[in-house]
Amino acid sequence: MKFTRSTFYRLLAAAALTASGAAMAAGNHAGGHGHGDGEETAIGKPGVAAKASRTITIEMSDTMRFTPSNIQVKQGETIRFIVKNAGKVKHELSLGTEKELLEHLEQMRKFPDMEHDEPGKVTLQPGKQGEIVWQFTKAGGVNFACLISGHYEAGMKGLVQVSKK
Repeated sequence: MKFTRSTFYRLLAAAALTASGAAMAAGNHAGGHGHGDGEETAIGKPGVAAKASRTITIEMSDTMRFTPSNIQVKQGETIRFIVKNAGKVKHELSLGTEKELLEHLEQMRKFPDMEHDEPGKVTLQPGKQGEIVWQFTKAGGVNFACLISGHYEAGMKGLVQVSKK
């Protein structure tokens, strides 16, 4: 069984419900932030590939850098990111606010084998590629980072600057 972030939060919620004796239904982490169910979040929402206005390739390397690390988009634009792991170790790209990324970094420290099943995140083995399709609905900055232990701390982060329409 794959241990995903959603599975972790379901197990955590189940343990909390059992411990408290409460009879409430619990959701998964993706639903908690809205990243997994298509609803708009502080950083935008999952996009539809057919509506992507551009494709941007981002390369992840063992120098703990994204290339490019600074990306310019327009508010409302849907971008298809092709994410390539050019390194020899596993890397990931997670979109989020700085606060969300730092919270997730803490979870990754506790559960380093966590895998992601959310539209704004992709984890890739060496030599592999994946994609994220995202619609940037709000002007401002959207952070991205690799939250695998030690990578963020080594500088593996970037910024999507979203300009007003």
